[in-house]
Amino acid sequence: MTMTLPHYILENLRRNPKKAALREKDHGIWQETSWERYAEKVVQLARYFEAVGLQRGENISIIGDNKPEWVIAELAAQLLGAIPVGIYQDSVTAEVHYLLEASDSAIVVAEDQEQVDKALDVLEKLPRIRKILYYDDRGMYQYHHDILIDFEKALETHPVSIEEAVAYLEMKTAGLSADDAAIMCTTSGTTAKPKLAMLTHRNLLSMAESLAAADPKFAADEFVSFLPLPWIGEQMMGVVSSLRFGFTVNFPESAETMQADMKEIGPHFVFSPPRVWENMASTVRMKIMDASSLKRFVYHRLLPVGYRYAECKFAKTAPGLGLRLAYRLAYLMLFRKLKERLGFSYLRSAMSGGASLGPDTFKFFHALGINLKQIYGQTEISGISCIHRDDDIDFTSVGRPIRGTEIRITAEGEIVSRSDAVFAGYYGNPEATAETLIDGWLHSGDAGYLDDSGKLVVIDRLKDLMQLNDGTRFSPQHIENKIKFSPFLKEAVALDDRRDYITLILNIDMGIVGKWAENNRIPYTTYTDLAAREEVYELVAEEVKRVNGELPKATPVKKFVLLYKELDADDGELTRTRKVRRGFIEEKYGEIVEALYSDLSQVSVRATIRLQDGRERTLNTTMRLYHL
Repeated sequence: MTMTLPHYILENLRRNPKKAALREKDHGIWQETSWERYAEKVVQLARYFEAVGLQRGENISIIGDNKPEWVIAELAAQLLGAIPVGIYQDSVTAEVHYLLEASDSAIVVAEDQEQVDKALDVLEKLPRIRKILYYDDRGMYQYHHDILIDFEKALETHPVSIEEAVAYLEMKTAGLSADDAAIMCTTSGTTAKPKLAMLTHRNLLSMAESLAAADPKFAADEFVSFLPLPWIGEQMMGVVSSLRFGFTVNFPESAETMQADMKEIGPHFVFSPPRVWENMASTVRMKIMDASSLKRFVYHRLLPVGYRYAECKFAKTAPGLGLRLAYRLAYLMLFRKLKERLGFSYLRSAMSGGASLGPDTFKFFHALGINLKQIYGQTEISGISCIHRDDDIDFTSVGRPIRGTEIRITAEGEIVSRSDAVFAGYYGNPEATAETLIDGWLHSGDAGYLDDSGKLVVIDRLKDLMQLNDGTRFSPQHIENKIKFSPFLKEAVALDDRRDYITLILNIDMGIVGKWAENNRIPYTTYTDLAAREEVYELVAEEVKRVNGELPKATPVKKFVLLYKELDADDGELTRTRKVRRGFIEEKYGEIVEALYSDLSQVSVRATIRLQDGRERTLNTTMRLYHL
């Protein structure tokens, strides 16, 4: 039988009808949705979609935080042969307009008033849209537009019994094909507007099964869905794998309660991009800075034991008796408690993907006893092509290809791959499809090589590899990852291409640097003020000097500047998955870049700052150009 994602609702319903499929925390209480009720809601919504005219060949957009309604809407659309596309909840109105138009969406499922407003603001430009459903009614009582309907009311228009739901699912899934597009995921858009990658049921399910062969998933597992569902990584775990293997997906109450909610659930596996792991490492170090002198002493004495133990694992050598005993003591006294605070008490597997994870962050988590593995892939290959195996983890590679995936390196050094998980193409963009998918091989745009053991080593994006005027080539991403391991720094952008030396534009981490400033009685008011402090520059200079000591002698950082604002996706400086848009930054801050390569010791700028409430103000500031 041809299997699609909706088929697995039936499979899980028949196998464990009363088992929790979804769990959501609401007002401090975990609310469960069984596979039986899950199936009923998907059918109710599919019938509503049918009633308002949604049919095969049309699409829907979903925008909002991770909630059961998100995945219910996705599966209801798939039942009808329509394609759902996720929009990041922090997207500004212009981005929402672009994606609604590019995806030819006929229905929008929005979380709350904020997301509804974005759709309503562009409604006149999008005559194709027929309905907007919302699933958080706070603030919506004053909205009386005919196009709007509450999610629950939409379900109530088509009540079904479980027998009717099963019959409907059987009828609709019989008309689906594994080669139908199941979802459209946006590409990262580091150099241009994001494209819509169409992934079929076959793509997604083959990926989930191949990943599970290398990193097993079980029906008894718990997973916490806290990263945006438009991201292919979250789709891979929170939707596809959960349907295929029947484990429970948990939705935290809010971003603020996520860590506490994760601690309550105790997930068995976690998949996050590097930014999340970097933030967690910084949070641990910040809390240690604020801890008692005894706790700081214990941490700084025991963490090196964890590092030595992890090095044995990477080198595949057995630790001696003394190290085993020391690590056991360190685990009981420190690491176990840290894992519990992070919500990782029952964690079996931790994965990082979406971008390169710095080796320092990688080593840190292994020192704590967290089995962190690197995943490599792209949206266009359903998120994954390589992963570390439990018995073969290192911080230099991204592991070996998963089952069914072929990887080779072109003469230009580009990583290309082929498997059943490779996408069907970009929606409405055959030219871009032809450039990316050549003779069945997916061209990643990444530079890399296969080492002697067959593991893939990713260097950087081909277009981002840089070269000094003396011909020395290097990866800016490698430098940035090492810099960002510092708890005091949040973002780093390496500059130099065709220059005499390397420079950096840096963002401080205001929370940690602010705490450091308070402890050292250094007054400040705003982010701009803190980043301009002489003491902060000296603090950061020590961090950059440390990294310089670990870099090749031919590629040290010579100058840096602490930017007066944080890099922000709303300002176009980062993608929605927080990847640096290097070209945009170099152009936007061209005056600062040129100053870094001059004899100036400071640069004055006049800039427009967008505040969180949408207002703008003009900022005049002077930034120091620190010469190392």
